[in-house]
Amino acid sequence: MIAARKDAQLTQESVAKSLKKPKSFVAKYENGERRLDVIEFLLVARVIGVDPCDIIRIISQKISEASCESEI
Repeated sequence: MIAARKDAQLTQESVAKSLKKPKSFVAKYENGERRLDVIEFLLVARVIGVDPCDIIRIISQKISEASCESEI
């Protein structure tokens, strides 16, 4: 999500403003202090301008890679 936001040349503040949330909302999910529920995830993806399915694919791939590394 961070990379997608930065690729879109958006700041945490601009994403938060579009979501009508405080900047801390964006900072907390980006820092791993909180998780997004499905609806929040879809709204953030829309604001950033990224296909949520693409993000899910990337996350799934990273989980698979981490799983394979732990088996070694």
